[in-house]
Amino acid sequence: MKKILVTGGAGFLGSHLCEELLAQGNEVVCLDNYFTGRKKNIIHLLDNPYFELVRHDVAFPYFVEVDEIFNLACPASPIHYQYNPIKTIKTSVMGAINMLGLAKRIKAKILQSSTSEVYGDPMIHPQPEEYWGNVNPIGKRSCYDEGKRCAETLFFDYYYQNKVRIKVIRIFNTYGPNMHPDDGRVVSNFIMQALQNKNITIYGEGNQSRSFCYCDDMIRGMTAMMKTGDDIIGPINIGNPGEFTIKELAEIILDITGSSSKIVFLPQVEDDPMQRKPVIEKAKEILHWEPTVNLREGLVKTIAYFETELRSL
Repeated sequence: MKKILVTGGAGFLGSHLCEELLAQGNEVVCLDNYFTGRKKNIIHLLDNPYFELVRHDVAFPYFVEVDEIFNLACPASPIHYQYNPIKTIKTSVMGAINMLGLAKRIKAKILQSSTSEVYGDPMIHPQPEEYWGNVNPIGKRSCYDEGKRCAETLFFDYYYQNKVRIKVIRIFNTYGPNMHPDDGRVVSNFIMQALQNKNITIYGEGNQSRSFCYCDDMIRGMTAMMKTGDDIIGPINIGNPGEFTIKELAEIILDITGSSSKIVFLPQVEDDPMQRKPVIEKAKEILHWEPTVNLREGLVKTIAYFETELRSL
């Protein structure tokens, strides 16, 4: 049994990770300030004697004795991270400094959940880990993009200077149960609109492409990365290389839900990437990982979750 700290553990991915780590026989300390995380995501874990829930903001130091740290804390949807951009970049940068400082003191292995947003609006397609990205440092999205890029820098500097045992993964669009109904990301937006027979709103012409990874696949990739030896540090892309336009996504959701919603087009959002697709050869070779859940299968499960959420509202 390992004792593992998960920051952002009450969030969408964090809650699934806590569940999986407990299922693997570990003790889990879940840290969250509930800005976007929700207690309902982890309430079923509270009776587990090996699960501990702590309300804390990673922008401030936290002290605990653990074997491993998964650093997931940071709002990931544009609506939430643009609500307080200074707080967002503090969470990424100060959170990384505090968790790396903790890992250094207690000699713990630490994983950073970085993001495909480090590639910005990419000029190379699909995106390999070697691509440096095309990010607007003063745009509306930069608090998240540059915060995550800086966090990666900090992780590698702590590795080079202090020999901290780091792991860095770059997460591509992920979806599934436990997403917030008002998350603001495209999958949750479209599903909620379709289930309520409201207009499905696409920003731009809908030709932007994305790759959507189901949460179970993402957690498998994340835990596989943590289990690698100290010589494997990343960054490694974790995502589903299946590529769909935003318009195609809307049409699939309409088909599954049988909704009477109409698709409407609104003005393009500033700095919205036109294409996004991971190269996952490193994940395949090093982690022996690749996604197994296709988009339609994952959306059926996600829609069922949101139907339950809607009934409880």
